[in-house]
Amino acid sequence: MQQFRQVLNVGCKTKLSQTLFSGIEKRLGKWSIGFRPFYNMRLVQFEKNGERKIGVEQGVNGDVVDLSVDPEMPSNMVGFLKGGEALMKRAKELSVSTENVLARNSIKILAPITDPEKVLCIGMNYVDHCEEQNQPVPKEPLVFNKFASCIIGPKDDIRYPDETEELDWEVEMVIVIGKAGKNIKESDAMDHVAGYTVAHDVSARDWQMRRNGKQWLLGKAMDDFCPLGPALVTKDAISDPNNLGLRCRVNGKTVQDSNTKNLVFNTHKLLAYVSRFMTLKPGDIILTGTPPGVGIFQKPEPVFLKRGDVVECEVDEIGTITNKII
Repeated sequence: MQQFRQVLNVGCKTKLSQTLFSGIEKRLGKWSIGFRPFYNMRLVQFEKNGERKIGVEQGVNGDVVDLSVDPEMPSNMVGFLKGGEALMKRAKELSVSTENVLARNSIKILAPITDPEKVLCIGMNYVDHCEEQNQPVPKEPLVFNKFASCIIGPKDDIRYPDETEELDWEVEMVIVIGKAGKNIKESDAMDHVAGYTVAHDVSARDWQMRRNGKQWLLGKAMDDFCPLGPALVTKDAISDPNNLGLRCRVNGKTVQDSNTKNLVFNTHKLLAYVSRFMTLKPGDIILTGTPPGVGIFQKPEPVFLKRGDVVECEVDEIGTITNKII
């Protein structure tokens, strides 16, 4: 579908071709994202000489095209996303240039979103994660939140809080909102998605499950509890967000290995549900839940992270974040 859209966008702008494409999309599925430009970018935030900028990554772990060559380009991803299609198109134009390319080892890659208005999270959203807990599959999304202060970069260290003795891992695919919306229809959901990234939903299980009245907030929202990255991959660069492998490794050992096809509530359902209660804004992120294999449910005994452990969280077609516990 995406390849067909790309061909039409490049060579066919007539009313007839658009009518033909619209008809084909209806036949191919109600979740197609409509007739629009094909961006196919890996957007990043980075720091150079103490300044934060945005750029386009030339492939996974590749060098970065500096978008600040355009003085109208915002220096942060939230501002960029607020610019909508116009800035997306400009970024795509700049991304094919051979100028203003920065060697990756000359910059520091930051989290792709560092100052969102909302950091929303979905609990119990994998069928197989519910099964490992012997819990019923939820009938509606279980929504909680973190804060922007939780976010760190894709290679930053995670500081082990003195307040917990049960630090745990969770790999998650993340939806990044690109267009504001309230009461979004499922059929329109992808119009509001900029792309996807990867998160490590670091969790303090003692505070999540036993303390603070068993409310999840403190166990989920401590400093450094949301490593994010390595890039914001535009939605058209993802083959199918509902069929991506994801996994977590601790010190090189695979502890989680599943697929987003096991999500209880996918992108369309989550945006429709959450936007009933609040307006989603450009730059808001939604952590979509974690699959089985978390430390608290390891057999025969729970296993928790300790200082010195290295955690890798990976989602196919998006990338890997690697963070050390210190």
